[in-house]
Amino acid sequence: MNHWLLKSEPSVFSIDTFDTSPRKTTGWEGVRNYQARNMLRDEMKQGDLAFFYHSSCPEPGIAGIVEIVRTGYPDASAWDPHSEYYDPKSPENKPLWYTVDVKLVRRMKHFIPLASLREHASGALDGLLLLRKGNRLSITPMEPMHWQFILTLE
Repeated sequence: MNHWLLKSEPSVFSIDTFDTSPRKTTGWEGVRNYQARNMLRDEMKQGDLAFFYHSSCPEPGIAGIVEIVRTGYPDASAWDPHSEYYDPKSPENKPLWYTVDVKLVRRMKHFIPLASLREHASGALDGLLLLRKGNRLSITPMEPMHWQFILTLE
């Protein structure tokens, strides 16, 4: 099993949005970065777990845990001209963009703010991609040791 960190702006999709999603499951649509697309398409597997991270908000941090319940498949939002994720350069017969389905496993016992994670940047969380300067990817892989340590913070 692999571990991931998935970022979402709570003003667009928050952990609370899972409560209104059928079976607390949703497609992780709208990713328009090739590196992240490759992870969605090629690396994320059913059963993998991910921290659900609120980004671009007053207090960013880890809000919950989700499970990958469907592996990568073409992101149909790229073909919908009414979608904010529409991409006319992505033909249906050779899609550029992919998504996975994620299901809420649980909310964190305590929200883990980015500031708390940074406190451990030169220790147990050394090398965590989220803490690397300039990292703006909405999807990042996680080392098992980082995953386990973060669980101790809740």
